[in-house]
Amino acid sequence: MNAPRHFSAGPGQLDATRAAALARLALQGIDREYPNKPGEVLRDPSDILSPSAMHPAFFGCFDWHSAVHGHWLLVRLLRLFPDLLTAAAVRARLSAHLTAANLATEAAYFEPRENQGFERMYGWAWTLRLAAELKAWDDPDSLQWAKNLQPLEHQLVALTKEFLPRLTYPVRTGVHGDTAFALGQMLDYAWTAGDGGLEQAITLRARHYYLADRIYPVEYEPSGEDFFSPGLNEADLMRRVLAPKEFSEWLDGFLPELRAGNPGRWARPAEVSDPTDGRLIHLAGLNLSRAWALRGVASVLATSDPRRAPLEAAAGAHETAGLQHVFSGHYEGEHWLATFAVYLVTQSGIPSR
Repeated sequence: MNAPRHFSAGPGQLDATRAAALARLALQGIDREYPNKPGEVLRDPSDILSPSAMHPAFFGCFDWHSAVHGHWLLVRLLRLFPDLLTAAAVRARLSAHLTAANLATEAAYFEPRENQGFERMYGWAWTLRLAAELKAWDDPDSLQWAKNLQPLEHQLVALTKEFLPRLTYPVRTGVHGDTAFALGQMLDYAWTAGDGGLEQAITLRARHYYLADRIYPVEYEPSGEDFFSPGLNEADLMRRVLAPKEFSEWLDGFLPELRAGNPGRWARPAEVSDPTDGRLIHLAGLNLSRAWALRGVASVLATSDPRRAPLEAAAGAHETAGLQHVFSGHYEGEHWLATFAVYLVTQSGIPSR
């Protein structure tokens, strides 16, 4: 089956055919070692290794974090569609990558001090999202993969707990380093894993970083290479951290014009001028991540709340704009956009009511 040139699916409407096409995109990437963008600190000549030697589980998909969330995509689709046309191939590739030996090597990579900032905190967040997905699925293969992942999972949880008290100010950016995105993913993991210590650490830091924020400058977004909205990531985190009434009050201060039906520039999807440019295609990811954050914020508001309608309308517009670039035929987007699409259309991170 040829991958569709244009892809569409509303929330909760991903079917088996589209799921198989998305899985094929990930399968094409996780064993593709080159081109590769490493992010290593080289301590001496012995550290000059191929990506697959350094990262035997997560060496494909251009960079480490994309490889990690490509594995998450495959696990999530297999969990939601056990009879997926590509199920056998997916299980085979996951079993080949997520071995105990491979993941022990990945965990050991973070032991030297020079490597403890590697992929902080974006790649860490996707690793814990992968761990949470595996923990939530009672499948024999998933249970084994989850067990194999534990050394890396525990390593990154420990690094996160150590790092957050030292992070005096949050990183507010539209790319990998955004603190709010990582904390939202990690909080979902903490709930799934029953890690009260991590939950408390994230909740305390989120309140410290963001609780006093008011009148967010929506008109300053987006920047030219964003794949996140720092403001929407913040709101998507705080709807997890705060009780509904407290969040509603916080949202009024953060985005005061929303009650009048005006979400500002968050109502309009970003324009992607060149899907072959590895950085400009980020804006397609921005449309997808904005859509899931807009829906996340709307999900905790009462159905009668006048802010829900503009948020949901904006989410729909962004979803339509973002999904059209998932199957572009260009590796610059195809090695990662499928993950953002699956996160959005399967409503990952939004608990069912």
